[in-house]
Amino acid sequence: MVTRATTLIGAPAGVRRQSLARRFRRNLPGYLFILPWLIGLLVFTLGPFIASLYLSFTDWRVLGAPNWVGLDNYRRILTADPLFRLTLKNTVYYAVFHVVGVNVVALALAQLLNQKLRGFVLFRTLFYLPTVTSGVATALVFSLMFNGNTGLINAALRLFGITGPNWLFSETWTMPALIAISTWDVGVPMLIYLAALQNVPVELTEAAMIDGAGRWQRFRNVLLPLISPAIFFNVMVSVIGSFKVFTLAKVITEGGPANATLFYVLYLYRQAFESLRMGYATALGWILFLIIFALSALQIYASRRWVYYESGDKV
Repeated sequence: MVTRATTLIGAPAGVRRQSLARRFRRNLPGYLFILPWLIGLLVFTLGPFIASLYLSFTDWRVLGAPNWVGLDNYRRILTADPLFRLTLKNTVYYAVFHVVGVNVVALALAQLLNQKLRGFVLFRTLFYLPTVTSGVATALVFSLMFNGNTGLINAALRLFGITGPNWLFSETWTMPALIAISTWDVGVPMLIYLAALQNVPVELTEAAMIDGAGRWQRFRNVLLPLISPAIFFNVMVSVIGSFKVFTLAKVITEGGPANATLFYVLYLYRQAFESLRMGYATALGWILFLIIFALSALQIYASRRWVYYESGDKV
């Protein structure tokens, strides 16, 4: 089949230029419509992306000109910065329990809301509301609730004869407190799981029930494989989000006590805006980018073994 594009290949240069000019004029309105997006991409995304890569090889104190230092920033981060290893350890600790906690709670709520119960629309709204609440406001409210002396959490524990710890000032209990708080915001993954559950054909679960499969067997052998794409998406998004945790530690603990909740992004923030070591901070940012990229690639590769699509396609 001969197309217009193939006929232009053997045409003279002048004819090709005239054809390209006519095509450009015909598509000009479309180019003008996407021009604001292209400008935004170049100015606010691609430009800072390239600039940060350059700055990561410099010693820039913001108030002066960047001074090229090559790989010194990366060398110091990887070999001579104990806080880098500590913040990475804290972030991985948080990420593991946050990802598991958020997805388990979201899937459990989705299962409950998938039942034909009265008022389920109201409950869906209530469980989604924390998603649209300011992160700072949420952090402030929970900091009052986890107060060791006057907080509601310890007051509830005292009703059962349990003396609660000083949550936010204990090196042992501060991180579990922040992880527990992070499970509050499960609205988006809950809705994704709910949509996936509602897309499961009823015939499959009914057939499993007729075959004698119990509730747990139906959930494990029928529902989980069918909603595995939703699980994969939620896990990947929550892993990325957990490595970027900032607001909870900044507002509630400021990284304390004794750096027990000093997360990676909070440390990056301190280097950039408190110590004004912008070059060092951008190097930290690029290392974080590479870590998240590697984890995402690993998850995509591993998903070929456990994610099932109706069409049979692989990721």
